[in-house]
Amino acid sequence: MPLSSFHWRRLGWLLPLLCAAFAPLAPRPDYAGLYRDVAHLDVDTRREGDSLRLYLRLPAPARLGPGHPLRLTAWPSYEARTPLWQDSVPRRQQHATPASDGVRLSFCVAAARLPAGTVLQLSTAPPDAKADYQEPTTTAWLRLTEAQLARPFVLTDSVGQPLLRRYVQAGEPFGVDCYGLYQPVRWKRYAVTPAPALPPMTNPAAMPAGPRTLPVLDSATTRPGQPLRFAEPGLYALRVGPVSTRPPVLAVLVAPNQYPELTTAAELIEPLRYLTTSAERQKLTDAPNPKRAVDKFWLDAAQGNQQQGKELIRRYYGRVMAANEFFAAHKAGWLTDRGLLYVVLGPPPSVRRLFDGEERWFYPDAGVDGGGVTFSFRPRPSTFAPDYYELVRRPEYELLWYAAVERWRTPPTALTGPNAPNALPAR
Repeated sequence: MPLSSFHWRRLGWLLPLLCAAFAPLAPRPDYAGLYRDVAHLDVDTRREGDSLRLYLRLPAPARLGPGHPLRLTAWPSYEARTPLWQDSVPRRQQHATPASDGVRLSFCVAAARLPAGTVLQLSTAPPDAKADYQEPTTTAWLRLTEAQLARPFVLTDSVGQPLLRRYVQAGEPFGVDCYGLYQPVRWKRYAVTPAPALPPMTNPAAMPAGPRTLPVLDSATTRPGQPLRFAEPGLYALRVGPVSTRPPVLAVLVAPNQYPELTTAAELIEPLRYLTTSAERQKLTDAPNPKRAVDKFWLDAAQGNQQQGKELIRRYYGRVMAANEFFAAHKAGWLTDRGLLYVVLGPPPSVRRLFDGEERWFYPDAGVDGGGVTFSFRPRPSTFAPDYYELVRRPEYELLWYAAVERWRTPPTALTGPNAPNALPAR
């Protein structure tokens, strides 16, 4: 018997649930593309009353409009197959502004739609793009924390544009743009010893424990709206708002020289610790001309072939600078666990993220026998390093690690072997 219009109205509330139940499941994304050394879609946030404002920088040549909408998808976790909700941002709400480095966007989302733990995906890719592959120029992912959802300010550059990074160079001017009334900015500089990551086969029980607390080296309060400029490199923590409200902390790495680039002899020698002994590095440091000694190190590795030596230099230090961009935390990116593998093994060909944020990097032919190897990174967030990950170390990585190091020091395999620092294959 056909249903009357009254019965259809009574059952109308079921339709959204039925549609969600029978909606096709999204493929599990592969996040490896987000670690390609290319221009990225960058994002930052600021709490504004009952809304969360998102700031985006789309790298040039940015495309928006017909065929390239700005879409938002909220997921309960990285492994979820169905989203919490999906939406698109109309052009009139995007506040697009052309810039020298692409296009800047800004828009708000109701905070009630974004509970802590939500994984937000932003995309300007065309609707027919492959859903499993994450293209860094058109896609960004953001896992929202309590602190991020509460932070009422954003860092800005010298001309007032959102900085969209958590590091500045020593002496670089930057600002703090707070929502609502301008308030003083309180900051503290902490003593941090930037220890490099240890090899992946290191026994976790033998690894030195980090300090439970960090000593404060310096602190001050600035006037509302006053630009900041830190001359001393180190780890700084910024707060905006009255102490009684326990405002969220934003950690900023103040790096020396031209970070993430490498400009001094010491900056070129230090990353070689992943390939060399301490005696070899000391010899480079003590040389009359350390930079020339570094060049000779690579030329010797290339057995006198200058072109090959230059290629080794370009690729190795290119990885170091990319790691500095991707993984900067309380220390330079190349010093972190993910930076360690990125520099020596290269960009991961495949990356999965689990429901709890754990990352698994898969190298299909990095094993000693040419087989696949998976490395797991577990999130170890802290006040000063909310995006820090720790490698799960295993003794069975020893042979493959030494083999990977030897590939860098044996040119024929360094440039053509399975761990050669090539770009990811096209999709």
